Amino acid sequence: QVQLVESGGGLVQAGGSLTLSCTASGRTFSSYAMGWFRQAPGQEREFVAAITWSGGFTYYPDSVKGRFTISRDNTKNTVYLQMNSLKPEDTAVYFCAADLSRYQLESGSPDYWGQGTQVTVSS
Repeated sequence: QVQLVESGGGLVQAGGSLTLSCTASGRTFSSYAMGWFRQAPGQEREFVAAITWSGGFTYYPDSVKGRFTISRDNTKNTVYLQMNSLKPEDTAVYFCAADLSRYQLESGSPDYWGQGTQVTVSS
């Protein structure tokens, strides 16, 4: 079992920056691909970012590419999402996720989810 706990959400003005953290416990953290999803009210859950177990490869959809950066520190069992140039449409609950398969994670069916943290971007 893996437990994921997000932190760092909050209220920020458009154009600002925010960094989310997700700390894992349980099974060996470095064995898992990690990622972030988000869900706005009335919307489907959306893939935001993923990173391989080695940290050598990252993946983003066009909606956040160039603005968001995912990274991980396996010695701290922590994955980060740095969000720059935030827009009101980035407002959502952000969820951390983990899976042994990066492909299954990106499909929206990872083995583990965090509880979510609210990010609100004001215009």
